[in-house]
Amino acid sequence: MQLVIVESPAKAKTIEKYLGKDFKVLASYGHVRDLPPKDGSVRPDEGFEMDWEVYADKRNRDQVKAIADAAKKADRLILATDPDREGEAISWHVLELLKKRKALPAEVERVTFNAITKQAVTDAMKVPRGLDMDLIEAYLARRALDYLFGFTLSPVLWRKLPGAKSAGRVQSVALRLIVDREREIEAFLPQEYWSVTAKMEHDGTAFDAKLVKFGGNKIDRLTIGEKGTADAAKLAVEQGRFTVEDVETKPQKRNPSPPFTTSTLQQEAARKLGFSASHTMRCAQSLYEAGAITYMRTDGVQMDGSAISACRKAIAERFEPHYVPDKPRFYSSKAKNAQEAHEAIRPTDFNRDRAGSGDEAKLYDLIFKRAMASQMAGAQLERTTVALRDPTGQHELRATGQVVKFPGFLAVYEEGRDSRSDDDEDANLLPMMRKGDCPAKKAVEAIQHFTQPPPRFSEASLVKRMEELGIGRPSTYASTIQTLRDRDYVRMEKNRFFAEDSGRLLTSFLERFFDRYVAYEFTSGMEDELDEVSAGHAEYKKVLEAFWRDFKPKSDEVMERQPSEVTEALDEFLSDYLFPKNEDGSDPRLCPKCVAEGRDGGRLSLRGGRFGAFIACNNYPECNFRRKFGQPGDEDGSDDAVIGVDPESGLNVERKSGRYGPYVQMGEGKDAKRASIPKDLDDFDLDWALKLLALPRIVGNHPETGQPIEASIGRYGPYLRHDGKYAKLTSTRDVFDTGMNAAVSLLAEAANRKGGTRGKAEPIKTLGLHPVTEAEMKVMPGRYGPYVTDGTNNATIPKDVKPEDLTEEQAIVLIDARIAKGPPKGKGRKKAPAKKKAPAKKAGAKKKAPAKKKAPAKKAAKAAPAAKAE
Repeated sequence: MQLVIVESPAKAKTIEKYLGKDFKVLASYGHVRDLPPKDGSVRPDEGFEMDWEVYADKRNRDQVKAIADAAKKADRLILATDPDREGEAISWHVLELLKKRKALPAEVERVTFNAITKQAVTDAMKVPRGLDMDLIEAYLARRALDYLFGFTLSPVLWRKLPGAKSAGRVQSVALRLIVDREREIEAFLPQEYWSVTAKMEHDGTAFDAKLVKFGGNKIDRLTIGEKGTADAAKLAVEQGRFTVEDVETKPQKRNPSPPFTTSTLQQEAARKLGFSASHTMRCAQSLYEAGAITYMRTDGVQMDGSAISACRKAIAERFEPHYVPDKPRFYSSKAKNAQEAHEAIRPTDFNRDRAGSGDEAKLYDLIFKRAMASQMAGAQLERTTVALRDPTGQHELRATGQVVKFPGFLAVYEEGRDSRSDDDEDANLLPMMRKGDCPAKKAVEAIQHFTQPPPRFSEASLVKRMEELGIGRPSTYASTIQTLRDRDYVRMEKNRFFAEDSGRLLTSFLERFFDRYVAYEFTSGMEDELDEVSAGHAEYKKVLEAFWRDFKPKSDEVMERQPSEVTEALDEFLSDYLFPKNEDGSDPRLCPKCVAEGRDGGRLSLRGGRFGAFIACNNYPECNFRRKFGQPGDEDGSDDAVIGVDPESGLNVERKSGRYGPYVQMGEGKDAKRASIPKDLDDFDLDWALKLLALPRIVGNHPETGQPIEASIGRYGPYLRHDGKYAKLTSTRDVFDTGMNAAVSLLAEAANRKGGTRGKAEPIKTLGLHPVTEAEMKVMPGRYGPYVTDGTNNATIPKDVKPEDLTEEQAIVLIDARIAKGPPKGKGRKKAPAKKKAPAKKAGAKKKAPAKKKAPAKKAAKAAPAAKAE
């Protein structure tokens, strides 16, 4: 028997079909062990020795035992985990575990494949190799660095910066990017400028022409800076007679982008589909395990030669011959790490234009089109620029337009952009014009503009910026960003990142005391060193030594400081942000309450408290003025914001922050209405606030019972309620969009599921269908803790996993493990009657029974001293 080890059950099931009866394929469920989350797991004084332990939950321990038992019976062990650093590390962990358990088969080999197709898997089995120790050492270095950074710095934070939760080598630098952008926006001073545009028409076609020369002077974007000049320019255009002086037509060519890498896939899915990086990777993982796409963690941009041929053939079958370029296109990137060796992300079959369902299908469509477009002919464009001048030659208008002569790859795919310029005139469709033509002038507009600050990061632009700076690796971006959100260091509004006060304070602390380690250049340089390790050009322990030699003394130095010293240093470091200059020139640190009450000496400064930093008066306890960390709000220290007025009652609607997160309030005192603000509303505004405050919403009366159906939001999320029974809704928007037909159907489905009518508990989270049982999976609150169920099989959720964060893949793994164990104890066994009959048979010997039980006990007592004597 040959034993094959992969990561996931879905992957194992597919591969076992391809390999046949001689092979047994087991899943490791990802990494089988990790560094214990305690001090001493990495020991720098002992040559950076590391302690590893199998994950504590029973599922992993049972699976490790199953792998070891199977390995003892196997003639050959084939490690077929993912073809990257993490996959190599999983294979190494499995190998080390089997060595310790003396269960290692005589023959051990490593195979990799870039796609889960029969051809790819069987081809890989023909070319086994050994473990790549360079990749393993790069993994060890990265894991040790992250451990040492987090476990050394986090205790410093907990003791010196109350309210801080954690810091990370890459996570903290990504947070700094968001905070730095927030600072740029705050420091930005808008500048006024005007544009003058003539609305013109020629041969029945309307077009715009922009003023580019006024009074003989060239006009740049900010040239016209005030209304008087703009009005004079507008008048000159209105009074002038403009004729075409020059028509310039230039051919242009656009070539397609390469197929997706991990980073570009995350960016484009965010732009075009609105997916988060983590959701993109979950969908891609499912498509990969289904054999639809190649491996999705890669920095490579080149497709395999056979794939290029298949792609060109598919293009030729779908389009005319000139859509296929004469020669195949080859791409290269500057990525230096080991993942560059992998193919770009592409479909495994170019004859398959659809795969998956729902969001997976949308992502596959994006991957398919991008890959196909990458081998298509370039687009042929024609850019036309028309110059129009008045008789004096002092004033000039310019119209530009672009025409697609041959779409080429644009017939399939066009890459998205993070933002578009207001001055982008290429979309204009210009009429045919010649020198001497005099287009009709319909109107002239002078429009006021203000320069805009740099936009806040979206997931796409943040991923792009991190990749440009060389911070972290694309395969880790999704988890890094999710950690920032989970720690409440940032929040998302209208798909943009906003730095929370806690994130800003943490970044300031790190910049003040650990500036080197949150510097972009340092983090990027560290990635380069890890790349050198993975390429076999550097020794990983020397990289760790160089880091630890400077980092440990620095952390010890900060730990020795008093908390008050740290607060004073941060007060000075953040002075401009916390206490910006007043317009009247008065001291921004003067306590407004002390001033109002005629008390001398009241000055504001940063203070640290149990729940985080805040601003307070030094006259405490005589003066109890305080406000939250951040720039000043109202004089009473309140940072509550009025977001609008209820049109019916005339009451203010306020956005507030409470102990359990943000909420909205309308009114005051006992009559006030309040509602929590759900996290899935990125475009929260007054309309949403009024909707939330009006809940529950009555969908209507149930057609069978006549009882009302309510839609609302509870402790575990949005739901429907009818006659004491509940049904889970997917999102906050569903609370307001679900109609009667859908509501009745959802309630019926919930009632028909096994156990669906037991109790009134709402699901914490609803997931997709289980691939084997084909039943919907739910995360439920239970008497003994949260669990995940498909209606038949219930699996306990590990304590280190938040129930609301459980992914579909994790749910499948937990349920599969529960199924593998067989029915719970007692289920299917009805032996209670047999146990009751047993005493009845011994009815005549009741007095002897105690004597029989005592006898062995006496013998055991006598034997004990003898055993000790030996």
